[in-house]
Amino acid sequence: MEQGTVTGPYFIEHQKFRQRWLWFILAAMTVFLAYMLIQQVVMGRPFGNNPAPDYVVVILFFIFGVGFPVLFYIMTLTTEVRGDGIYIRLFPLHMGFHRISLGELKTFEARTYNALSEYGGWGIRYGPSGKAYNISGNRGVQLELASGERILIGSQKAEELVSAIGIALEVSRRREAFRRNSGRAEG
Repeated sequence: MEQGTVTGPYFIEHQKFRQRWLWFILAAMTVFLAYMLIQQVVMGRPFGNNPAPDYVVVILFFIFGVGFPVLFYIMTLTTEVRGDGIYIRLFPLHMGFHRISLGELKTFEARTYNALSEYGGWGIRYGPSGKAYNISGNRGVQLELASGERILIGSQKAEELVSAIGIALEVSRRREAFRRNSGRAEG
């Protein structure tokens, strides 16, 4: 855990897609589409019984054979705990951070989860257990907000994340108590 100033950051984690099966599927898709592109566009042999036009084959290759692997390679889930909240960003889908104020927290705990059965997969997902930000693994921190909303943040360092949230909450409480006491002293 990285210790920061009074305002944090108390915790920073960057996660990327690490699942081998995912990279196998992406590689297989790229190889298949490259083969299709070479056969039809470069060698002039129509691919399949009902071949798509050449421009469609080129578009498919660049979107699914190049674009998807690049997207999954650069996609990063960043979680930070600062003095005023928990910050989450799934780049490049979020250009800025989504902030959950410490004051909104009702409960938080580290837990094991199943991304497929509970949330239907990885990324920013909604399921019976609430909203999830997850990219890899099966550990995370379950947040319950005062509103009743449940948010899971996937983390390879779930216990450290829980500890950092606890530290940020304690610092926030002490800072608020100091402000209240300082206001009374001046009055």
